Amino acid sequence: MTGWRLLITRPAEECAALAATLAEQGVYASSLPLLEIEPLPETAEQRALILELDRYPAVIVVSKPAARIGCELVDRYWPQPPARQVWFSVGAATGQLLQDYGFETCWPTQGDDSEALLDLPRLAEVLAVPDPRVLILRGEGGREFLAERLRGQGVSVDYLELYRRSLPDYPSGTLPRRIAEEGLNGLVVSSGQGFEHLRQLAAEDWPALARLPLFVPSPRVAELARAAGAENVVDCRGASAVALLAALRATPAAAF
Repeated sequence: MTGWRLLITRPAEECAALAATLAEQGVYASSLPLLEIEPLPETAEQRALILELDRYPAVIVVSKPAARIGCELVDRYWPQPPARQVWFSVGAATGQLLQDYGFETCWPTQGDDSEALLDLPRLAEVLAVPDPRVLILRGEGGREFLAERLRGQGVSVDYLELYRRSLPDYPSGTLPRRIAEEGLNGLVVSSGQGFEHLRQLAAEDWPALARLPLFVPSPRVAELARAAGAENVVDCRGASAVALLAALRATPAAAF
């Protein structure tokens, strides 16, 4: 894996942690955060949902920022988490944050996406009650897949949107210049929005950058990238460092 020199694009704090993990495995990583997390101002609607948190037998948290901000919000209004409530996360890193806070938490051990979460027997068990309700903690304007599937099963779903994601302000040409100066031979995105921001920052240089291997977290993002012209997409089947490292081991590095 030592032949890989990657551009990683997660929010700044997560980039630093991923870069350190990759370095331990002999992989060079250059951090260029493409997702800036901005907590949303607390609203009356947010407050009402949190104050009625105990109405939901299941709470689903879709990201680490949602976990961090959500835990802070719960801590403000609940001296102790509601009893007999299970929190679910898409990935282990988000789940560990929730577990450390003190919630009963469950996440898929096989797969690292919404589809794997929906297949959890524990989720079906928790929702096997009259009038099942789920609260989803997420960013502004997130994916609708989870809610659509759950509503199709007769579950009432509410959203608690906690933050927005924006593209940091970089000078024109930052992306191709970074790749050229550091001899990078692979790109990594952790979400569909991260990929859209990559394309946006690449601008007129995207056709050239689209030839680089692009590591993505799911079939959905892989499809999005291929439709946009990415020529060498590697689906890591998860957004974790473990999933990325497994994909790197299975993919020979090449000079570009």
